[in-house]
Amino acid sequence: MVNNYWMKFFKTAIAGALLVGSLSINAYAQEKNADSLRYPQEKHLRNIRQLTFGGDNAEAYFSFDGQKIVFQSNYKMWGLECDQIFYFDLREGDMSKGRPQMVSTSHGRTTCSYFMPGDTTILYASTHLGGLTCPVAPSREGGKYVWQIHPDYDIFVADLKGNIKKKLTKHKGYDAEATVSPKGDKIVFTSMRSGDLELWVMNIDGSNQKRITKDLGYDGGAFFSPDGSKIVFRASRPKTPEQIKEYKDLLKKGLVQPTEMEIFICDADGSNLKQVTNLGKANWAPFFHPSGKKILFSSNHASARGFQFNIYMIDLETGNMEQVTYDGVFDSFPMFSPDGKKLIFSSNRNNNGTKDTNLFIADWVD
Repeated sequence: MVNNYWMKFFKTAIAGALLVGSLSINAYAQEKNADSLRYPQEKHLRNIRQLTFGGDNAEAYFSFDGQKIVFQSNYKMWGLECDQIFYFDLREGDMSKGRPQMVSTSHGRTTCSYFMPGDTTILYASTHLGGLTCPVAPSREGGKYVWQIHPDYDIFVADLKGNIKKKLTKHKGYDAEATVSPKGDKIVFTSMRSGDLELWVMNIDGSNQKRITKDLGYDGGAFFSPDGSKIVFRASRPKTPEQIKEYKDLLKKGLVQPTEMEIFICDADGSNLKQVTNLGKANWAPFFHPSGKKILFSSNHASARGFQFNIYMIDLETGNMEQVTYDGVFDSFPMFSPDGKKLIFSSNRNNNGTKDTNLFIADWVD
């Protein structure tokens, strides 16, 4: 789940027009020098290619065949007021020629999409049953950055034309952040139905929904390991009486503060829970390395002021960690292609001085 805050429409429209004029230049520069978008320190990345050119584009995830992606965007030039879900065939190059196929309803707010087995349907969460308009984004709570846990989120399955085929969740309250096991048999998601933000798993058809975490705090952004045996996720763990009170008070308002989170792993049934990071600040957007022995994640732990997020990789056995990306503002949402040869991620690089977050794809070098 990612929460976006917008510039005024007029400013966005002007910025969008400037971006449209620069698309051919961007495409030409990428063709002439494929590594012009890579920082010199980024030794694991090669041939970086920009896929989107405006707005906030995030949580891009590969299809099972590795040839398509599904993602969320709020790009004003595509006629959007808040996040909607799109899919794109990577064989088409990039999205400089126009808006790709929308697979959400265009109503409400959406988040966290993922391909289902067979690559003909897509899983995503939406608030559209609770209202056709975009929910009002929360302001800072007491001056602190917060995410909205909207109670109207439910999880749906749609085809590639946007026709909803099934609603997988029926409980009152937040159900979102769903991803699919590479084995194609299970879905993991975050739900408020127990009174706290816990991880749940269900069969691919939505049956047999079971809670797998129980500790107080926000558990979310979960992904399965390549063999489907483990799950990695982000979590907050309030411990002091003051922290617990603040967490519970915010939760009553449908809010969560994501500024202190660490990375955890567990078996697919919730057993053998283990904390992976202990870095402080916000550590999130984890994803397993193709080996299953390392994890990539986004973190601001090395940022003096907290706004710079980069992607790191940690070895689960040794705890050794290395920095993967080096943008000065924001890199996050890493995901490997099923064959482990490509990495897709979101970044503020090459955004012409705007606040735009775009999608990038690169060859991965171990």
